[in-house]
Amino acid sequence: MRLRKLDDCRFELPKTGGMRVPGRIFASEAMISKIERERVAEQVANVAHLPGIVGASLAMPDCHWGYGAPVGGVAAMDAKDGVVSPGMVGYDISCGVRLLRSNVTARRVGKAKEALLDELHRTVASGVGKGGGLRVAKPEMRGVFARGARWAVERGFGEPGDLETIEDAGAVDGADPDAVGERAIERGCSQIGTLGSGNHFLELQEVDAIYDAATAAAFGLFEGQFVALIHTGSRGCGYQICTDSLKTMGAAGKRYGISLPDRQLACAPIASAEGRAYLGAMNAGSNFARANRQVITHLLREAAQQALGASGVELGMGVVYDVSHNIAKFERHSVRGVERTLCVHRKGATRAFPAGHPDVPERYRSVGQPVFVPGSMGTFSFVLAGTQTAMLETFGTVCHGAGRMMSRTQAARRIRGDALAEELAARGISVRTDSRRGLAEEAPFAYKDVSEVVEVCVRAGLAAKVARMRPLGVLKG
Repeated sequence: MRLRKLDDCRFELPKTGGMRVPGRIFASEAMISKIERERVAEQVANVAHLPGIVGASLAMPDCHWGYGAPVGGVAAMDAKDGVVSPGMVGYDISCGVRLLRSNVTARRVGKAKEALLDELHRTVASGVGKGGGLRVAKPEMRGVFARGARWAVERGFGEPGDLETIEDAGAVDGADPDAVGERAIERGCSQIGTLGSGNHFLELQEVDAIYDAATAAAFGLFEGQFVALIHTGSRGCGYQICTDSLKTMGAAGKRYGISLPDRQLACAPIASAEGRAYLGAMNAGSNFARANRQVITHLLREAAQQALGASGVELGMGVVYDVSHNIAKFERHSVRGVERTLCVHRKGATRAFPAGHPDVPERYRSVGQPVFVPGSMGTFSFVLAGTQTAMLETFGTVCHGAGRMMSRTQAARRIRGDALAEELAARGISVRTDSRRGLAEEAPFAYKDVSEVVEVCVRAGLAAKVARMRPLGVLKG
């Protein structure tokens, strides 16, 4: 695919053949050759064939090859004439990141860090297919699907104030529990409050740099602070919803006369029975993910109180924000100066709304929505804030992490898990995991330089830097 350089961080893929819109990739000069070799531009072009797509088919700087569409891809569809595509949402529906702040410093945590990690390793299940101590009866799953984090808070897993700073106040509208298949329900019953495997984690961190003092203060962050970052999603429940929907969508596309260059982008009109069913099931899976992160938050608070010998009030572990990627949401955006309702697909990309936007929690509305860009276990993580430029160019979207640059198999061939754990320990980063191979697969060198990814977003005006965190310890799947 022939990319045209627009500036130092924007590359355009001209509209050709069946593309309905051009493609646009946000990347540095150093990144773009790797992106081209991975054929990400080809996937960006394929997404541009989707009926009803508006603006451009987009890819964030953490983009890499994915199922049908690139991870880091963004596509906005007209709400009336467009389609919804499970491949453009992803398997791990509503995977997301939650940041917890505290009243205490990382120095105060000190040697208690090891005890805290041990307790988290005991109480927060991690790994492929792992279930946790919380078992939810099948009938109760309807409440999880409908109410998300609100369901968890109502059952004592957290505080009502948590919901004020969670995307959609803890539950996305439009969930249809009846659209979720039996197998997805079964898989979800034992997986609320669990991390899963792959790049999911619970990381203990220290705020080591503040770039914007006023915005950091609004987010409740200060230098030297002890914070925790949670990254997980809808586990086997969301995976099964996607799997079931892809089977339905494949047949539906033929019925509606939709022709695409890649069957992995199987889709159906938003207004169709198949489209409505997928959206209802996807939103249910999204609420499952929110409930999952809420229960983990509760388990983390309990573990921290026990390990540090402090009360909940003394620790003050509040939710800074919780934001999802791998989701399609109905939003109002300006397209060529005209306000339109769009179904914005964000696959491995996260919402980044600016100051003044009504969907930003009231306490942050003067500075913009918090955005989290996690590092790769041994590297920094960043807190950003959304901007108006993102609203105009990317439908209010920015990257969701560093982005893989090496397969899991390649990473595991380069280093053993125990050797990686020793390297991290030598740098003051403690690790807990049940899978040494899984640890090796997530080695920091398997990912892009998160600092460079963030700088591209900042130079492009898609986000503003607020703070940086360094890892102290991590619980990995």
